[in-house]
Amino acid sequence: MAQAPESPWIHPPAMFTLPTEIPDSPSHQRAREAMPVGGSVMDIGCGGGIAAFAIAPPAGTLIGVDHQSEMLEMFAQSANGMGFAHQEVLGDWPDVSTFTPQADVVTCHHVAYNVAQIEPFLAALDSHATKRVVIELPAQHPLSTMRNAWKHFWDLERPVNPTPKDLIEVLKQMGIAANLELWQGPKLRPLDIEDDIRFLRIRLCLDSSRDAEIREFLVTQEPMEHRALATIWWDVKN
Repeated sequence: MAQAPESPWIHPPAMFTLPTEIPDSPSHQRAREAMPVGGSVMDIGCGGGIAAFAIAPPAGTLIGVDHQSEMLEMFAQSANGMGFAHQEVLGDWPDVSTFTPQADVVTCHHVAYNVAQIEPFLAALDSHATKRVVIELPAQHPLSTMRNAWKHFWDLERPVNPTPKDLIEVLKQMGIAANLELWQGPKLRPLDIEDDIRFLRIRLCLDSSRDAEIREFLVTQEPMEHRALATIWWDVKN
């Protein structure tokens, strides 16, 4: 990590552009059913905002929180184009929670595994929702899908833990009775090969001198047909 030319926790914005049509999912369904007409949704680690835009309408106000300004620019541009009221908050959650408004529904997709101190993170999600919190995450640690790459380039074994069930247990210890749904999601939208190489290079903490080797490695890998995902949700206690 210390020798990485770029932070491996920065995501390429191209991966998070809104699709023309957002496929429905258990996560979107759980968020939508708690959303009043014209209500507000806050998307933590929003990226381009798929979790928020998937339920707008009925949501009328969209709040995006992200630590990358490029993501928030995409979020704002999409909200303007669709005519939704919106607000963007730049920074890490829960550091920015003290000056971030509440929302009817708080969503947080594909962020939880990156959180070092999970209890304060979850507590801030809970305190900022007036109706429901919806979390989506892979059924296994996301780096486990790159285990072949880590083994090839660094001879390292990657973790398969923690899991969504571990997160449910943390919530239980916090006094939050959360629900868990496991489901199969579509594979990620393919990137341009050059973007794919750059993404893997950054995640593996390599420099651009290894691009040719990364290209050769990618050619040998079988594409994923689907992703095992989990939705964790709970209604807040008012």
